[in-house]
Amino acid sequence: MKRRKFLTGMAAGSLIASAGGRAAFASTDEKEHKAHYLFVQNGQAASLKAGVLRLKDVAPDTLYFTDRPDRIVGRITTKGYVDSWATGDDSFADDPPNAVLSIHHEPLPQDIVVVLRNPRLAGDDLVYDAEVLDGETEAEGTAASLFIDEIGRPLTPISFAGANRRERRRDRREDRREDRREDRARRRVDVGL
Repeated sequence: MKRRKFLTGMAAGSLIASAGGRAAFASTDEKEHKAHYLFVQNGQAASLKAGVLRLKDVAPDTLYFTDRPDRIVGRITTKGYVDSWATGDDSFADDPPNAVLSIHHEPLPQDIVVVLRNPRLAGDDLVYDAEVLDGETEAEGTAASLFIDEIGRPLTPISFAGANRRERRRDRREDRREDRREDRARRRVDVGL
């Protein structure tokens, strides 16, 4: 609940500021509008080995932003982000986010899609348990960024709905699985199996 209140307050404050000081509340008969926050974490280097992702010398702040129509941008301390991971009814601990790890790696950069779990700070490093969905299962390189999938939060401070986020994620995961199955079937046909 603490995390939900923080993010809701953060969003409401940004909305009020962008509306020229006018408070914006959805009426009970209007469909609730939620801001969908995405997060970016940067490190001087990264490694992914044996299901453990380590952002080395991670930036002290985690950037968050939303897409249109809200266009909210801000920062939360990386420690605050880690501390709020399991807070609330619809937390990342309950529904782990997908993320793309982008690592500068010679000769070509690597982009690896992962599911993140159990974040923890280890000195100047940020460590996650990571399940690889697409890409190399082990990687190492410099100038790494982690692009973390959305978490939906209402823009109104009086509403805490967010149950649809989990269902949308499940649907998207199932769609990706079905796409992969279809791709494998097409490759078998192309190869003549």
